[in-house]
Order: sequence, then structure tokens, then C-alpha cells
Amino acid sequence: MRYFHNDYNAMCHPAVLKKMQEAEKISMPGYGTDEICRKAAERVRQLCGDDGLAVHFLVGGTQANMTVIDGALRAHQGVLSADSGHINVHETGAVEATGHKVLTLPATEGKINAAQVAAYMENHLSDGDKEHTVQPKMVYISQSTEWGTVYSLQELTALSEVCKKYGLYLFADGARLGYALTATDSDVTLGDMARLTDVFYIGMTKCGALFGETVVISNPALQEDFRYVIKQHGGMLAKGWLLGLQFEALFENDLYFEITRNANAQADILRSTLEKLGYKLYISGKTNQVFPILPAALLEEISDAVTFSPMEWVDPQHRVVRFCTSWATTEEDVKFLCQLLTKHTK
Repeated sequence: MRYFHNDYNAMCHPAVLKKMQEAEKISMPGYGTDEICRKAAERVRQLCGDDGLAVHFLVGGTQANMTVIDGALRAHQGVLSADSGHINVHETGAVEATGHKVLTLPATEGKINAAQVAAYMENHLSDGDKEHTVQPKMVYISQSTEWGTVYSLQELTALSEVCKKYGLYLFADGARLGYALTATDSDVTLGDMARLTDVFYIGMTKCGALFGETVVISNPALQEDFRYVIKQHGGMLAKGWLLGLQFEALFENDLYFEITRNANAQADILRSTLEKLGYKLYISGKTNQVFPILPAALLEEISDAVTFSPMEWVDPQHRVVRFCTSWATTEEDVKFLCQLLTKHTK
């Protein structure tokens, strides 16, 4: 069986495992107060070109989203998100469980834009009874999105500007940030992410680590007391140095960018094959997620040999599915899938 249903189905990159094994006998202070995490945080600031960034290491994406949002918002405030956003559809109401409503906007290929945010805010502010509704205070986006698309520098800048205009925090979920930054259609850098958002995170779990996400906060108002918020939400890992070690391994010699760029390249091979076979892509992107529209009969024929994620039906005979490559996907894996699709294409 070849696995293409997600980008976290392999253990971790060998360099990460080696780094952790080398630290087998070390003894460190707990909760991320160790020298390893301190150096990893300094590396983040260096990569982003900003010495004023606060850097924290958390375990997973849902935990990071919930912790950041709940830490930023007051009890009467909510967060604007694409209707397809991870916090809205894939996190079991984790944000709502903290008491904050997710306020959805209709997405186009997984993205929302500055004009939508401005229109929402104008409607809210012009409402004479606005205090009877949830106050928007944050905009949440994913880079890359649930549909594998990437916010351009222009789009990100526009969102940043509209958020500043209306006093909103801009928060970028970076669970797949590595794949977004190395996509051939991306013009955004880590420095841009730090400069244009109030807070974002560098995804590690889906980008080669065993587990972990690196939360990067540029807004001083959100930096204050954030460790209290992490602890209250159960996110302060006692053996915190394990997170710093993994970050260190992934960012030695730009390994993080090398392996995510390769995953995108493998996805491009698959996209090219699908198009040559005459299949349409539901959404065209350049990251590691591929969304073809395939006949249900073909999906049934290949399901014993490869895994994939079923998405929505476009008609009774055709369905959108997701094939997801990762840092661990090999050329042989993709070749196998392409040959399988070719074999079963009528």
C-alpha cells in the first residue's frame, strides 16, 4: 500500500531522529526553558530578520490554533475565517469550546480577501445593535490553505493592511507553511510572514518532525503572558527540549525547505500525469496537495493499492479526491501512483 491520504503518515525525517538520539543522555530544564529551545528561538528570529519576535514551541496544530486564538481574544470576541478554514471544519469546535465564535466568510479556492474582511467590518460597525453580536477581533488564514493554495505577497499585504485599519489581529496557521513557502508560485518569505502577521506558526508535524509547531509572535500585545496561556491550555510540554531539537534538525542547512520543495515537486509530477490522462483538477495549486476529479469506478479500482482522501462529489459518477505528498514521498511512490492511474484509465 502507498499512502497519499495526508502528509503526516511517516514517522520523521532521519535527521530529526538522529538529532534526538544524539541527545539521549542529556539532562535539561523543563518546559522549554532549556538552552536548545533558546538557540532554536534565536534561529527563528534570524530567519525572520526580527530580533523582537517571541517564539514558543507547541505540540500540534489544533493546540496552537486554540491557544493563540483564546490567548488573543476577550470573552465577547470572535475570529473571522474562511468557511473551509481548519478551525471551522476540522478541529471539533476547539475554538468555540474556549468561548470564541468562528465567524465564517465564503472562501474562493480556500482563501479569503481583504475586501471581504472590510465589508464584514463595515457591516458590523454600522449595526446600531452591534453589541448584541460577537465582535470580530482576529482574522485567521492558513498558509497553505485547506485546498493547497497559497496567499501571494500582494494578498497577504492587503489582508495585513485591512486588519490594521480595523484593529484586527492577523493570525496565519502555518501547519503546511514549508510547502507554501517553497511552492513555485509563491513569492512570500518567512520574513514576510513575520512582518505582515501578528502571529503565525512554522509547521513541523506535517513537514518532517515527529511532532511540534513553532509559534512566532510579532505583536507585543500578544507576546505578554503567552506562556501562562500555553500552560493553561495544556500545551507546555515538560520535555520541551524535544521540540527545540526537532526545529534545530529541520533548519540545519535549510533541510526544511529542501524536503518540502521536493514534496511539491512530486505533487507536480502527479498533477502533470493527471492532466495528460485528461482529468481535470478541481483546484489548481503548486503545493503538496492535489485535487483531481476522478471517476468513482477508477477510485474503487485503485483503493486497494493507494490511499487518498475522498472529498466532495461533483456528480453521481465523479468525485474530488485529495492526493497528498510529503517530505517522505519518493519518486518511486509517485511513479507507482501514476502508473496505476494510467492502467485504470479507460
